[in-house]
Amino acid sequence: MRKVLIAALLACFVAAGYGCASRAQQGATVGGLAGATIGALTFKNKLLGAAVGAGVGTLFGYIVGNEWDKHDEAQVQRTLETGKSDQPQSWTNPDTGASYTATPSPPYMSENKVYRDVYIKDQKDGDTIMAKAWRDDKGVWHLKQ
Repeated sequence: MRKVLIAALLACFVAAGYGCASRAQQGATVGGLAGATIGALTFKNKLLGAAVGAGVGTLFGYIVGNEWDKHDEAQVQRTLETGKSDQPQSWTNPDTGASYTATPSPPYMSENKVYRDVYIKDQKDGDTIMAKAWRDDKGVWHLKQ
């Protein structure tokens, strides 16, 4: 499961360069389902309760998921920009408690762009994935699959 979350983080970079709503969308889905269930169980009118709960849960789930994305993406961006080659950089997401270590490779040129490979390890279960990233003229790193 944790490997899927790391892959979703990387997919965020690939989908939108430096930000996307992948985890936000997941949060919205989970929040909507939880809200619908809680609403249906607490309202006298089950259908109305489920609808209201789904709406509120979706909103809050999206907001929380979006914040998780921003923090982890910023840490990967920092690692690629300032991290020393083959030196791991670790962080813990304050919202999720998840801990990761990213280890960038030495930069290299390809297709007239500067690239770095980065290995991201989930500290909880030890899953590691590798991604390739290229740097644009503004200094923003974009993951490439």
